[in-house]
This record gives sequence, C-alpha cells and structure tokens, in this order.
Amino acid sequence: MHSAPSVTYPVGRSRGATRILIATWALGACCAGLSCYLFDSAGWRQLLLVLSVLFSGIAAALGLRSDGAGVLHFDGLHWSLTGTDRGRAVHAAQASVALDLQSLLLVRLSQPGRAARWICIEQRAMPERWRDLRRAVYSRPPSASPAGEPWRATVPADAP
Repeated sequence: MHSAPSVTYPVGRSRGATRILIATWALGACCAGLSCYLFDSAGWRQLLLVLSVLFSGIAAALGLRSDGAGVLHFDGLHWSLTGTDRGRAVHAAQASVALDLQSLLLVRLSQPGRAARWICIEQRAMPERWRDLRRAVYSRPPSASPAGEPWRATVPADAP
C-alpha cells in the first residue's frame, strides 16, 4: 500500500467556518430568547442565560478576529503548522478530522504534552492540492511492525 503524499497547504480565516459559527450562535441566541419569553419570571436563571449568550458571542468574535494565516505541512509521518500570527507553531503533531463537509475540514492537531490546536481548512485556499490534503489527513501513520508474514518463495523441507 502506498503512503499518503507530503503536502503543504495554506490555512487561515475560513468564510465557511465563520458562517457556521455565526449560524450556531444565532440559533442558540434565538433559543435563549424564546426560553426567556416562555418562562417570563425574570430571575437569576434568565440573567445567567442572557449573559452566557452575550459572553459566548464576544468570545467567538475575538476568536475569529485573532485567527491568522499559516502553512500546514505533512511530511509523511507528522503534521506541522507554521507562520501563524498567534506565534503558536505546531511541530510533530497528529491530525484527526472532526468535521468533514467535503469542501471544509475541521481538523484537530495534537502534540504530546501540549494543548490541541483546531484549524479549519477550506478547499478554495488551494483547490489543486485539496485531494492530496484529504488523502494525507485520512491516511494512517505507517507502523513499525510488518503487516504480516512475508511471502515465502521456497517450499518447507518437511512438505510432502
């Protein structure tokens, strides 16, 4: 079996991920507003619900603002992410796909002993390398042990 190709792919702000995040937040805000309307006793629970919607919106906006461009690279064994404006380069990481929308991937890069890094990768960033990137993301890392017993070209001595 062939291994996945080495790939270098640009990552950065994703319009698709921004739309999904805004739609999810708006749906949550609508549900919170409906809950406050249906249960009209204005108590601490409704205040906590409204504050949580506001704080999650602020956190999402700050996260989208600070999401910078970088370069994702796969060398055949490990993933690395460099050139981000956050200054948090990732080296020798493993990648796992959390969400696959065919033209948008949400990928988790994890390194031993460090916090995981989540990135959104869009097909429109480099369409000519998209299929190579998908093959690399879904490939299994090569194992150190052989897959099975090698085929023998000789007949054992005790064969009839």
